[in-house]
Amino acid sequence: MTLCTPDRTTTRPRVQRPHSPPERPRRFRVAGADLSASVAVFLIALPLSLGIALATGAPLQSGLVAAAVGGLVAGRFGGSPLQVSGPAAGLTVVTAELIHLYGWRTTCAITVLAGLAQLGLSALRVARSALAVSPAIVHGMLAGIGVTIALAQLHIVLGSTPQSSAVDNVLGLPSQLADIHPAALAISALTVAVLLCWPKLPGRAGQLVRKVPAALVAVAGATAVAAFAGLAVPRADLPSWSSHALPGLPEGPVLGIAAGVLTITLVTSVQSLLSAVAVDKLVANRPDGGHGVPRSVLDRELAGQGAANMVSGALGGLPVAGVAVRSVANVSAGAVSRASTMLHGLWIVLAALLLVPVLDLIPLPALAALVMVVGIQMVSITHIRTVTRHREVVVYAVTVTGVVLVGILEGVALGIAVAIAVALHRLTRTRITREERDGRQLLHVRGQLTFLAVPRLSRALHQLPHGSDVVVELDGSFMDHAAYEALSDWTAGHLARGGTVETTGPSGARIAEPQPTTASACAAHTCCRPWTPWHNHQCGEQPAVDGTGGPEETAAPVEPRRTTGLHLASGIGKFQRNTAPLVRDELARLAREGQTPSQLFLTCADSRLVTSMITSSGPGDLFTVRNVGNLVPLPGEESGDDSVAAAIEYAVEVLRVESITVCGHSGCGAMQALLNGGPDDPPTPLRRWLRHGGPSLERMASRRHAWARISGRLPADAVEQLCLTNVVQQLDHLRAYEPVARRLAEGTLTLHGMYFHVGEAQAYLLSGTDEVHSYDDVFTQVMPTGPRETARAS
Repeated sequence: MTLCTPDRTTTRPRVQRPHSPPERPRRFRVAGADLSASVAVFLIALPLSLGIALATGAPLQSGLVAAAVGGLVAGRFGGSPLQVSGPAAGLTVVTAELIHLYGWRTTCAITVLAGLAQLGLSALRVARSALAVSPAIVHGMLAGIGVTIALAQLHIVLGSTPQSSAVDNVLGLPSQLADIHPAALAISALTVAVLLCWPKLPGRAGQLVRKVPAALVAVAGATAVAAFAGLAVPRADLPSWSSHALPGLPEGPVLGIAAGVLTITLVTSVQSLLSAVAVDKLVANRPDGGHGVPRSVLDRELAGQGAANMVSGALGGLPVAGVAVRSVANVSAGAVSRASTMLHGLWIVLAALLLVPVLDLIPLPALAALVMVVGIQMVSITHIRTVTRHREVVVYAVTVTGVVLVGILEGVALGIAVAIAVALHRLTRTRITREERDGRQLLHVRGQLTFLAVPRLSRALHQLPHGSDVVVELDGSFMDHAAYEALSDWTAGHLARGGTVETTGPSGARIAEPQPTTASACAAHTCCRPWTPWHNHQCGEQPAVDGTGGPEETAAPVEPRRTTGLHLASGIGKFQRNTAPLVRDELARLAREGQTPSQLFLTCADSRLVTSMITSSGPGDLFTVRNVGNLVPLPGEESGDDSVAAAIEYAVEVLRVESITVCGHSGCGAMQALLNGGPDDPPTPLRRWLRHGGPSLERMASRRHAWARISGRLPADAVEQLCLTNVVQQLDHLRAYEPVARRLAEGTLTLHGMYFHVGEAQAYLLSGTDEVHSYDDVFTQVMPTGPRETARAS
């Protein structure tokens, strides 16, 4: 038996046998984008961590500990790969109050317990429930915290020390303004000026230097000025790591400590989860669409934040949460994995160990000014406009006021209570009015129909005369079971007494009709169906006969007048509510990248021919040209109208479409006019345009061309024959265009003929269109499923 030694130069796939030793794991590799992003985030996180620690009254080193743990622990175990965690400005007020009440060591223990609570919530998989909190409450909480931070840091900016509450800080401002420290104010003013002006530097040079974070430049500049000018301002004093305070057993009232744990858990969890969702949106909006970056797993992110808080509290650090500023910087810098977040934590560790002499030179007023600007920016004008547009400004204002005057937990509770009250008010705000019009009783119900409105609804219904014709117009989006039963029972009784009932409403199927009682046109449209006549039903909305928007008269078979303007506006409104949110991302991409259609689709302007429906296409797929009769004038015969020729040139030369389709249809009015026309007809614009269809008439009458067949059969009449022949003729006209002929010769363009039978809802393709002037003139049926059947003319 001969053993053959394999050729060592041959490359084979690495197959691991079931009993072979495991392969060595691949070495940890860091992408260049992650490395550069980690440096950018580190330069932002370093001064912010020190400033937040200063604002809370905690040891300055605690901010660096929280930043490092947030990067290494939350970055490694969290569910949002590109989110950066660390000490957050939103936790400043909470932490400062806990330190004031219980001391630093107990605050660290509370942070550990909050992390443990987050791990428990993650195990219960309740992360998504945190997103149910109204955005107005979250924005109001952050704004209230921002106001509190700004008021406290303003005292340090002016050269003094802040008070324990926002109210005390406001009351103490007059005396503080009378005793300003010029050196501290100068350093603070310089810091604020750099922070605001640095991102607005103009020109190419400004574009280059703006890559350095404004926070780092502001603090470094203020430090350099204070050092060279010899200004007497308090500076950062990082104690030795040997004296760093670690947590101790909680000391204080149990209820107070439990409230602190609950507050830290609530604020860090909600802020981190909302920030993770925002990071997903930022990643999706990148030019690469976030390719290769997984979406956030919220329960895992909550667990990662819990682990980070336990480690940070155990090491004497501030509470940790996902932070927006650093996360945005990480995404914008092009990070592609969690390695950037972890590396930023590593750089924080190295700085805390090696750069202590440099950090001790930073003026405290510079850090205070930095945090004050961050606090002011937390009061976002965009958020205020958003809550105003959604009519939740009351919730926002109450939350802000409660956070500033009472506290975070109390302010959020007040905001939730007001949000519930507003929702109940909207739910119970139902207006019921009655009027008589042309002998019919009209009952208008505006708002949501719940059990709370049933007494008023029943009273209004039973006041209607017995045996009358009644129209009940429901203008709302919700009806509960009690209201449905009340309306259904009354409808049955009214019908038994000889009356009629018609239920209408703009919400269509979203409001169930208690009992269909008439054979009106709207009964066939109890739900929004695709491709129904929008001017007749508009998803349940009936056109008014007097232009007032009331229900349609259906007692007699009278043709209603079409309130086209009202229906058009209503259709646009439904698009904005229902369709626009589904297509907005795709249209935004097309707006950025421009159109790249693959096909020029030339068809008739007939209103029954919906190109997107019969081709199953969407935005950006077809470059469509529509005219009367789907005609392609021969080059040089446009008579001043070059629109079709211009579209062909643009599609072929600029858009570089891959195919051109000419689509005719059954019952074409243009072809009927061609057949009925005569030499003595007046030269109207329509007649002048239809003369481009003359060659189609000649082709149909010529003995040199076989009659077109449709799926193996002869056309039903002369109009259908001309419709089919016209498609073939227009394809010949297309070949006469120089750009089309050139692309056809290159093999980069194809022509297709298509015929759509409106009555049968069936599409047909022309066979033989790839052969120049050698058509079989056979249109083959496109089957709904499976391959299409080809029927050749015998």
